[in-house]
Amino acid sequence: MSHQPPPPAAPSAGTAETAEPVSHRETDGAPALTATGLGLRYRKGWALRDCDFRLPAGRICGLVGPNGAGKSTLLGLATGLLTPATGTVTVFGGAATGAEARRRVAFLAQDKPLYPRLSVADTLRVGHELNPGWCQETAERIVRLGGLAPGAKIGSLTGGQRTRVALALALGKRPDLLLLDEPLSDVDPVARQELTGLLMAEAAEHGTTVLISSHVLAELDGVCDFVLLLGDGRVRLAGDVDELREAHRLVVGAHEGTHTPPGLAGHDLVELRRTGRQLTALLRPSGPLDPALDATVPTLEDLLLGYLRAPEAAPYLLPEATPGVRAAHAEVAA
Repeated sequence: MSHQPPPPAAPSAGTAETAEPVSHRETDGAPALTATGLGLRYRKGWALRDCDFRLPAGRICGLVGPNGAGKSTLLGLATGLLTPATGTVTVFGGAATGAEARRRVAFLAQDKPLYPRLSVADTLRVGHELNPGWCQETAERIVRLGGLAPGAKIGSLTGGQRTRVALALALGKRPDLLLLDEPLSDVDPVARQELTGLLMAEAAEHGTTVLISSHVLAELDGVCDFVLLLGDGRVRLAGDVDELREAHRLVVGAHEGTHTPPGLAGHDLVELRRTGRQLTALLRPSGPLDPALDATVPTLEDLLLGYLRAPEAAPYLLPEATPGVRAAHAEVAA
């Protein structure tokens, strides 16, 4: 299609309806994002269904799942660009479609719809005019580090350069919640590493909550401290990365035959693979493991791959990532 979306549409998902910026400390303990019974159906079926999770404020969360798992749909609902068929989604305790949420959220979509006839400088000027909390120094620094000329037209830039401009718009807004849908898919490895480091530094400095979808699992390790894994439109794994890793073990041992080895009996098995005479299993121990087995704490990549390869495995959400459980704990504590 030849239709060109207007400049303020996607990189800075809030837009003209903004107010005075709110400090990250003014969240009153509310989670950055909460979904309860969230669902959305398209003609071909449910993109999300019975989706429940809680993302605490201040976290860097990796959003993972196979194609069609509902990642982009979830981000669209969180920005208020899509309307749920069932359930609710809230941003810092308020409606995702409200003016308060729009001024506190920035969204960088996969297609990064920037106006091609505007220059880089004009694009940043639009961001400045639409966002009262705008930080021109941040936006200009991101552009400058990429060697982009302020007068260069957006339409003349490479995909990676447009990504840099879009990221400058998103971070220049100084959002409390930054939603990123495969943001660096068109960026070369060197620039990807640089932009990832820049993104994490900005988030750490300003206490920004980040929800970033990615297929590059290895890059999430060491970057994300929280993870949300979707499968078939439902949450299958959610929680603090270190706690999730500690709750699982990657077990390697020898085997004969096709039966599950006795040493694994009684544990919650996520995935079991056999290669020749070697067995590899990802599990959640429910007691001591057989000392004959070589058991280690999985890397984040091992953990995510295990759940992705085993869609039949039972979901596992830590209490911090579960709205109902956290609410119940809060009532007891009160």
